[in-house]
Amino acid sequence: MADLLEGIEIETRPAPTAAVIWLHGLGADGHDFEPIVPELALPPELGVRFVFPHGPMRPVTINNGYVMRAWYDIRLDGSAWREDVEGVRASQQAIEALIARERARGIEARRIVLAGFSQGGAMTYQVGLRHPERLAGLLALSCGLPLAVTLAAEAHPANRDAPIFAAHGTNDDVVSIARGRAARDLLVSLGYAVEWHEYPMPHSVCPEEIADISHWLRTTLT
Repeated sequence: MADLLEGIEIETRPAPTAAVIWLHGLGADGHDFEPIVPELALPPELGVRFVFPHGPMRPVTINNGYVMRAWYDIRLDGSAWREDVEGVRASQQAIEALIARERARGIEARRIVLAGFSQGGAMTYQVGLRHPERLAGLLALSCGLPLAVTLAAEAHPANRDAPIFAAHGTNDDVVSIARGRAARDLLVSLGYAVEWHEYPMPHSVCPEEIADISHWLRTTLT
């Protein structure tokens, strides 16, 4: 696993029995959600390893080609966002390698949550819905659904019943809430059980959302 993405790890107790792999948004890095761990106030006996990987560096078309951490390139086609398919697939493999490392360290797949914000949330959908082992659940924040047209054909039945926590800000001017709702509606049409939350916030997180995430993680991992 020499090519594993670098990142930050925080363990809520020694010898954790669960893991949360949390993917940052466009232009951020693994430090972005590091402060959320104490805010979640999970019980010490739960024993969770939080993994916050740094995404790869790449030029991003919608940001004038500037090189930054991004899970994939994005360009505008008229008013529509277009994902870089090759970039999405490459990052999918890199994230799968992180899941495999947790499995090698003794964490069962059913004890691994895949989480992400914005572009990281999109990758949570991309990886989690296609992963061949049942995961504990998916946590997708303020994001849309990448490569949506391929999902029905590529989705793996192992995670058809995995719990999904999806949330979005009603004032989001980066990733419109319409995109989040469209992702939710497609997933529901395919038979997924999506726990949907909306908050009066921009492209961000808020205290009420963090409290809801904490409750969901306790329920999912207990």
